[in-house]
Amino acid sequence: MDGLTLFGLAAVSLMLVAYALEPRGAGFTLLFAGACALGSTYGFLQGAWPFGLVEAVWAVVALVKWRRLAPA
Repeated sequence: MDGLTLFGLAAVSLMLVAYALEPRGAGFTLLFAGACALGSTYGFLQGAWPFGLVEAVWAVVALVKWRRLAPA
């Protein structure tokens, strides 16, 4: 397994864990947004731009959700 594949595996694994833990607090929503950004980066680096684009959209959606949930 090459470095790019390991990076992608780590990114989507972090996405899964952060998504599962989101009900525990807004920090996990922010972590999910960051993991989506990493997944997007992986998609673009791998050459799968549709995956990269969708993950970038999910990162923005999660950031908006986090801003709504985070204490002011």
